[in-house]
Amino acid sequence: MAINTIIKNKTSNVVSSEGSGGDGNSSSPPPSPRRQTSGLSQCRRRLRSKVQLQYFRKDSLAAGIFVRRNIQFLLLLFFLYFSGFMMCVGRFSDFLRHSREPIAIYKSHLLLEKLWHDIETDNSTALELSSVWQFKRRMKVQKPCPVLATRRRLGSVEVSSGPAGYLIVEANGGLNQQRSAICNAVAVAGILNAVLVIPSFGYNNVWKDPSEFRDIYDEDHFIATLEGYVKVVKELPDELISKYDHNITNIPHLRVEAWAPAKHYLGKVYPVLQEQGVIRIAPFANRLAMDVPSHIQLLRCITNYRALKFSAPITTLAHKLVNRMIERSSMTGGKYVSVHLRFEEDMVAFSCCLYDGGDAEKFEMHSFREKEWKGKFKGKDLDFAAGRNRIDGKCPLTPLEVGMMLRGMGFDSNTSIYLASGKIYKGEQHLAPLLKMFPLLYSKESLATSDELAPFQGYSSRLAALDYTVCLFSEVFATTHGGNFPHFLMGHRRFLFNGHAKTIKPDKRMLVGLLENMTISWKDFKDDMEAMLLESDRKGMMIPRVRKFNRKNSIYTFPLPECDCLHAG
Repeated sequence: MAINTIIKNKTSNVVSSEGSGGDGNSSSPPPSPRRQTSGLSQCRRRLRSKVQLQYFRKDSLAAGIFVRRNIQFLLLLFFLYFSGFMMCVGRFSDFLRHSREPIAIYKSHLLLEKLWHDIETDNSTALELSSVWQFKRRMKVQKPCPVLATRRRLGSVEVSSGPAGYLIVEANGGLNQQRSAICNAVAVAGILNAVLVIPSFGYNNVWKDPSEFRDIYDEDHFIATLEGYVKVVKELPDELISKYDHNITNIPHLRVEAWAPAKHYLGKVYPVLQEQGVIRIAPFANRLAMDVPSHIQLLRCITNYRALKFSAPITTLAHKLVNRMIERSSMTGGKYVSVHLRFEEDMVAFSCCLYDGGDAEKFEMHSFREKEWKGKFKGKDLDFAAGRNRIDGKCPLTPLEVGMMLRGMGFDSNTSIYLASGKIYKGEQHLAPLLKMFPLLYSKESLATSDELAPFQGYSSRLAALDYTVCLFSEVFATTHGGNFPHFLMGHRRFLFNGHAKTIKPDKRMLVGLLENMTISWKDFKDDMEAMLLESDRKGMMIPRVRKFNRKNSIYTFPLPECDCLHAG
């Protein structure tokens, strides 16, 4: 907004000769004679000056009015801005937020009650597990497979110059976040020409599992499989660790940016490794970009699908559980459905979602949040957040909702279901509807004896490894809430099943909308669920187009085409 300015006439000051800087003794020049002017010209000058003065006064008045109006306008804008700001963050905003009704309310239990007779008496042909997946892909094996070339490329560097030093990383998080860190660590060791020390596992306050690498994976198999690609040792040499009082944590650690490209490691990390002989990178979650050279990408494939083999105790019990699921699935040809259910108490509390527990549930979840996260959710309108999260598909699906989804897709009550989960929030209450729809419902707790499970109790990652294996070999895998577990599992299933994930990944926004509709018929609900299954089938066999150095998707979720060559060798 331009504001006109008033230009003032500047009068020139007469400077005396004494101030001109001349010699004080020199005489001043005589004054100029006064100019004689006629009376007519003087009159004209007085008239002209009067007219200019009038215009000057008018301009000054107009400019003053204009300035005052603009100031008023600025004040009005400031007032409106301040009012809007207060509405967003002030008490008035709080009043508005608390006065709004939640956008969506959990009604799934009411819809099940309304439709139960139609579900129970539905005599339509059940979906055959052997024919769930209609889409097929004719896989093309990479030729030539770069395994030998990778081995030669990495090996020639080591022979010619020797390893640059030792790499230590700390893998944090749960089972599959640790798995990601291990694969990335092998890849980084390949980039740096470093010797990898078996990764240590950081204790996590959420997972609360003190397991070490050897408790979950077979160390000897890991080292032997990577021989010729990356050298792996169980610990640092004594002469090197003694410099740090035999304590790895005394080794100064480097902080690397998230999703760092290979050139970052070569330019910034490699010189430090050469100088010190050992580096420790912590934290190490997501510290390597998905775009890396092909021979480094292959290291991730080899690590994930060949080198990382679960330890003997886990493998032995996991295979027993798989065989028992096959035995209990005789009515479906030994095929079963596995479901990853995220309805533990901590997940329900963290999601801020509300279900059918009323005020008692609100109080219980509030208490749990305060205990676990101390003020993280303070000041938030949790009622509104619950409705918003639900309509956005961010709430964990209940066992009841999973059951309605699967029955709607055509799986009947003779389908065997394996439930991969932690301790379900109010398990007896929430599992009852699912058990009603699918009587052949199993879990690791029901398939294994108490003696078999005893060595695993209190170790969440080891228990998750059991679930991972049983889900891996199911004919259908259904994910309900995202996370590292289903992402790694979908990728592993794509690797095993010719590029098809064989995974139901529901459109939760759409599903919530259907479950909120109290006027929907069972037939219409089934039609929508069958369409959702078909979409999961179509997306399950999709392979992203990957060109040189342009991968954007996770290789752990979409391992093809880079990892497919491992099937040939």
